[in-house]
Amino acid sequence: MSVIGTSVPRLEDDRLLRGRGRFHDDIVRPGQLWLRVVRSPSAHARIRGVDTSAAERMPGVVTVVTATDLPGSPRIPVRQPHPGIDFTPYLQPPLATGFVRYVGDPVAAVLADDPYLAEDAADAVRLDLEELPVALDAHAAATGRLASRPDVPAEVGVVEFGYGEVDEVFATAPHAFSVDLTVGRHSGTPLEPRGLVAEYDERTDRMTVWGATKVPYFNRRVVAGMLSVPEHRIHMPESDAGGSFGVRGEFYPEDLLVPWLCLRTRRPVKWAEDRTEHMIAANHAREQRHVLELALDDEGRLLALRDEGWLDTGGYIRTHGAVVASLTAAMVSGPYRLPACRSRIHIVTTNKTPIGTYRAPGRFQHNFVREQALDIAADRLGIDPVELRRRNLLNEAELPLRRPMNIFGAPMLLDGKDHLAHFDSSREHFGFETWRAEARTARAAGRLVGTGCAVILEKAGLGHDSAVVDVGVTGAVRVSMGGSGSGQGVETVMAQIVAEEFGIQAADVKVVLSDTDILPDGAGSFASRTTVVGGTAVKSAAEAALRKARRVAAALLEVEPEQLVARGGALLVADRPETRIGLGEIVEACFTPRFVQSGEEPGLVGRGTYAADGMTYPYGVHYAQAEVDPETGLVRLLRYAISYEIGRAVNPRMVHGQLYGGAVQGIGGALLEEFRYDERGTPLSTTLNDYLWPRATDVPDIQITIHEDSPAPGNPLGVRGAGEGGTAGVGAAVANAVRDALQLPGDVGTLPLHPERVLALLRRKITENAGPGSEPRKG
Repeated sequence: MSVIGTSVPRLEDDRLLRGRGRFHDDIVRPGQLWLRVVRSPSAHARIRGVDTSAAERMPGVVTVVTATDLPGSPRIPVRQPHPGIDFTPYLQPPLATGFVRYVGDPVAAVLADDPYLAEDAADAVRLDLEELPVALDAHAAATGRLASRPDVPAEVGVVEFGYGEVDEVFATAPHAFSVDLTVGRHSGTPLEPRGLVAEYDERTDRMTVWGATKVPYFNRRVVAGMLSVPEHRIHMPESDAGGSFGVRGEFYPEDLLVPWLCLRTRRPVKWAEDRTEHMIAANHAREQRHVLELALDDEGRLLALRDEGWLDTGGYIRTHGAVVASLTAAMVSGPYRLPACRSRIHIVTTNKTPIGTYRAPGRFQHNFVREQALDIAADRLGIDPVELRRRNLLNEAELPLRRPMNIFGAPMLLDGKDHLAHFDSSREHFGFETWRAEARTARAAGRLVGTGCAVILEKAGLGHDSAVVDVGVTGAVRVSMGGSGSGQGVETVMAQIVAEEFGIQAADVKVVLSDTDILPDGAGSFASRTTVVGGTAVKSAAEAALRKARRVAAALLEVEPEQLVARGGALLVADRPETRIGLGEIVEACFTPRFVQSGEEPGLVGRGTYAADGMTYPYGVHYAQAEVDPETGLVRLLRYAISYEIGRAVNPRMVHGQLYGGAVQGIGGALLEEFRYDERGTPLSTTLNDYLWPRATDVPDIQITIHEDSPAPGNPLGVRGAGEGGTAGVGAAVANAVRDALQLPGDVGTLPLHPERVLALLRRKITENAGPGSEPRKG
């Protein structure tokens, strides 16, 4: 019986649908205090004073703290340093010191007996702020300095990736085309905002912290270091999260404030973020400007790509460091045959909310820029845009391909099977040529209908993870691993991997995620890595437990271990299935003197650690058909489709769900979602009335095809990541469809393409077509 590859029902659903989730707001501890953060109303200012006296006098207020109360002037560290860039001057303190650098910057924290009193007391804290000039454009700020950091440039550093003689190729290339494109600021806005609860136990001298998501082990190490508390005195149990998408996973100021105030007061402390607070304080993402150039020969074959980009990192560098910039620059070449490539991303501080990772960081941006440039190049050369891609996609004879550079210290080895064949088969499967014919017919009838496609290269599976599988005397199987659950179904997938090894049902496996008392280390869930890396660690742990089970059972049954197979909660002799012994009996034997050995863990336990040597590279294609209302500028998606190479799907239905959900988020970023600011740096998108999620009416029927033609060679499961591929190509495909619908001679300029921007494009087209020497667009 194979469990892997089967769409078993999600194990989480029964618990979650019955209201038995483990969310941070479900945690209520006796005598708990409520935290409210006092945040800066100014985008950039010198702190001349903080008056907490009125708040401190309010009945029920326990304490009000500022930066001077924090021990050691801590700064929130990055998880991953980048060679040649010193992030130190740009790191964020948990409470602002000297200056505030964005609206929402934490300045003080109030603890009170109930949340309403805490909010009233926070409003009573008076800030004396001297306003400073505001920087809101990364490109403009890159060459200067911000008044709050006069000793260092606004530009934190430049991340550069590339290979080949790029400038020399451009100097002699027959054709070169460029685009100047911007991706607006948007981010993951999960249904459940952030929150934490911490409780200190005097008897055990330990603290429990609920609500850490994505990377709880990293968070625990940071808290332990900042507070000088041994890690074993901090317990972070598993918890549910109502969505993450990257935004919940950083170490934020509140991740220190809550446990610190818990230890300071010796009382439980609870903090729950409201929606407006989330919109100004949690990480934003995406905002980048790119000037990208393509060099091609007369046949439309790519010769080189040159990209200069500016990443608006906001007021501080947060724990992602240069990850977004690195992924933007390193993977801009996509799945194309590209002899020379260079991308330079400038990381620039401004006076906006700091940015972080968000589903398909860097790839959403560079796919949009590259794929729009390809469509423009095709038009200028008089080549069909589909055919231009066909001429440049890597094929089976060229793969695997080693790009001559490293990403995060690992070689960039494209390990796919055939990008060209995938493109051809997916177009035929979805009938994309029919979509295009429909669009041409509609345009001939006066409607603004267009189609677009985007070929993407994804990545997954770098780093390490660990797991432990143990079996009890009843035969119950449990696995603990370092991932975390935020709705993606990780419990089910890990149960399926263990069940496959033990020959049992997935529902018979208990999964524990990121409980720091059970598993000493785990790397967390991010970057489409949980199944690739964590799943491989789980498989290794299950295999280790099963090896011991076979050894013990073989001795008890007087057979060779190789004769035994696992099935139905027992080990049995393959050619004599009536000769069998249950897992519970094996476990009982494991505790007897005969089977307890020095240096070996008692009982039936297997541990596994997996460290990936490099990433694996999933790939796919996005297709869109869109119609523009010429009166309002509203873009309506008529069709959407995704074809994706997953390598091996542990649970195909859940992969489908990941791609579908990712596409919906991508549609939001392509058409609707944007954090806007006024000229003073005041956020204008602070509610869901201003920051628009896609509604059901904004989402067409999304067709999805999952391919398993190219199992990943780098891990024994053969899996590739699925969490981000549904988002990565949406901005590109939608932008190309809108450009086609409007028959623009140039690019679309900026995402998201909300109505006023689309109307501006229409006006620009009319002006360009009416101007002297204007030429109609080809194709």
